[in-house]
Amino acid sequence: MTEVVHDAPQEFWSPPSVVGPPPQAAALPPAACAGMADACFDCGSEFMIGARFCHTCGLRRGVLNASPGAVKTEAEVIAGLWWARDVAWVKTGFSWAIDTWHEIPFPKWLHYLHFHEIKRWVGLSTAALIAFIVGLGCVAGAIGVSLFYKASNLAEFQAIQMWRIEWLLAATASFVAGILLKRSDNNQ
Repeated sequence: MTEVVHDAPQEFWSPPSVVGPPPQAAALPPAACAGMADACFDCGSEFMIGARFCHTCGLRRGVLNASPGAVKTEAEVIAGLWWARDVAWVKTGFSWAIDTWHEIPFPKWLHYLHFHEIKRWVGLSTAALIAFIVGLGCVAGAIGVSLFYKASNLAEFQAIQMWRIEWLLAATASFVAGILLKRSDNNQ
């Protein structure tokens, strides 16, 4: 910046006035050569001007004549091996968990806790049963507020009461929604 003339009149769209020879233009990095690829081999996004790496996936910019496998660095190869090892480990873990789950002997009475069994036993539609369960959860929340929070002054007592009111109001709304969603049977 030493070659810039001090206090020269300048418009905002023109570059500053330069005294002496013009500075050398910055040479583009070798990645911007004509023989380099225009798009990433891995993700297909275009490279930024003068970029040596993909801004999306981080893969090194390759040469046009090279195949995608030939431009991988050692770090990318090692990362690929780690990825393959991790995927194989996860697959093995899932298959072990599924096999173990099928071998666990569950009690015979546990089938009564299935959602469709409860729905048949209670006689509600799916939406009404879900609203009923949400209402029971809200009642449990109202009870839980009094179990977890103890009031030591009037302000805390009022706050706890407001939480109980909110939980019970949500339970009431859920039970009303369950009543409205219940199918009416003409058989009864």
